[in-house]
Amino acid sequence: MLRTYGPRAFDFDREVAVMAIVNRTPDSFYDRGATFALDRAVEAAERAIADGADWIDVGGVKFAPGPPVPVEEEIARVVPVVAALAGSGAVVSVDTFQPEVAEAAIAAGAHVINDTTGLHDPRMAEVIADSEAAVVVTHSLAAPRTELRMPEYGDVVADVRDFLLARTDLALANGVPAERIVVDPGHDLNKHTRHSLELSRRLGEFADLGYPLLVALSNKDFIGESLDRPRDERVSGSIAAAVHAVLRGARILRVHNVRETVDAVRMVGAIEGWRQPVYLRHNANPEGNA
Repeated sequence: MLRTYGPRAFDFDREVAVMAIVNRTPDSFYDRGATFALDRAVEAAERAIADGADWIDVGGVKFAPGPPVPVEEEIARVVPVVAALAGSGAVVSVDTFQPEVAEAAIAAGAHVINDTTGLHDPRMAEVIADSEAAVVVTHSLAAPRTELRMPEYGDVVADVRDFLLARTDLALANGVPAERIVVDPGHDLNKHTRHSLELSRRLGEFADLGYPLLVALSNKDFIGESLDRPRDERVSGSIAAAVHAVLRGARILRVHNVRETVDAVRMVGAIEGWRQPVYLRHNANPEGNA
């Protein structure tokens, strides 16, 4: 499965892309506004690239319920970061459900739009189709930034799969080429912990849809509730979940802890034979291992 996003080409048969999260929000889920200032956001993106990230995902509004953020404000948050990353060599995506924000971000150089509402606004598909950008179609049920208490599914995997098929068909019908579509089952988005664990166990049922599979597992509540760990003590659980996901077909990992995830992904790749060791020394040197 060969895919090109902006400056990067990926062979997803034997390659995994690490997507670093950079949020220009004062109330972000994980870093609680640490990268809200523009210089901090750009520094975080550059540090992630230095740590091995292939992809930077810039967000200006968090998914969780809250007061609306004016479109103009969201554009003012994300577009300067996108512009600052021009020429970085990384794929740059923008996490938004607003077609106007997507349009401005693409004009500034964004290569992908990450819509966590799964094309809730069909105009998003039209914006993508009229550009060269790709789109991540994510499963969620509630209207943007609203709460869904006690979500219920008949079979969470079957229901999420049907949703993704319907929304990718919507994208195709609006002229988005199949090679520019990525899918994400949306762990924890309008789902409780047992739902997210079931999605993880059965990820192969999404990997066979024919689109690259993205998972956003990093430090999420289903990991905290599975391990009884607070938000700042979920890195080990996140890495375990990421490795499990890769072995079941995930090919893009959206993460907070870049260096640790890059090492985990490269180790999986070495074991699977997707990449060669950086060097051979142990028991491979006639003069010893020193």
